[in-house]
Amino acid sequence: MKILGIIPARYASTRFPGKPLVDITGKVMIQRVYEQCVKCPSLDEVIVATDDTRILDHIHSFGGKAVMTSPDHQSGTDRCAEVAANHPEYQIVINIQGDEPYIDPVQISKVAACFTSTDTQIATLIKKITDAADLHNSNSPKVIVNKLSEAIYFSRSAIPHLRGHDAGNWFGHFDYFKHIGIYGFRSEVLQAVTKLPISSLEKAESLEQLRWIENGYRIKVAETELETQAVDTPEDLQKILNK
Repeated sequence: MKILGIIPARYASTRFPGKPLVDITGKVMIQRVYEQCVKCPSLDEVIVATDDTRILDHIHSFGGKAVMTSPDHQSGTDRCAEVAANHPEYQIVINIQGDEPYIDPVQISKVAACFTSTDTQIATLIKKITDAADLHNSNSPKVIVNKLSEAIYFSRSAIPHLRGHDAGNWFGHFDYFKHIGIYGFRSEVLQAVTKLPISSLEKAESLEQLRWIENGYRIKVAETELETQAVDTPEDLQKILNK
C-alpha cells in the first residue's frame, strides 16, 4: 500500500492573503508544513499542490516537491484530486492542511493506519473537546461518531443537543468531539467525491465532508489527543509567534 501526502497551498486566501509564505521564526509556513510531513514514515512521497508560482518556486528552492494546479479549484480536496490523478501508483492519498506549521507526523500516521482495513473509504481525525469555549465555536466543527468509529454527522453547532440541560452546562454532561481537518482517501474514492455536485447539507453548514456522507460514503475516524495549531488569520499567527 503506497501512500501519497499532498499539501494544497493557495496564495489568495480571503482571510489571510499570502499566508503560505508568511515567516514563522525563520521559515515560511508552507516549508514548515512540508518538513513535518516528510518526517512521517507512513508517507512514501510528499507533494505541495499550488496555484501560484511564488509558492512553487519557494518549495523548489529548498529541494521540496511541488506542482502547479488549476486556479479554478473550489477546495483543497479538488486540488489534491488533480495531483493524485497523475500518480496512479498510489493507492492512498492524504490531504494535509497547508496552514498547520507544526502538525505532528503521528497525526498523519493515525490517518494512514485507518486504511489497514480494506473497508475504509475515507479517514480523518477527531479530538475530545476539553475547552468549553470550543463547544460553541462555529469555526471549530463538531462531529458525532457511531459504534464503528465512523462519522455520522459534522456540524458547526454543538451536537448533540442535550435536552433538559442549559447549553452552558452541556460540556460536563456529554463527551463532545471536534474535527481535525486532515483527510485520507482511497485514490478512486477521492476522484469520485470530487465529481459529486455540492449537496444541500454542505451548503447549509459550509462543510464539504457532508457532501460525501450525504452521498453514502463512509468516513472512518481515529481519535488523537494532540492539539493542532491552524493559522487561518493574522491573529492566529501572532498566537503561535507569542508562544
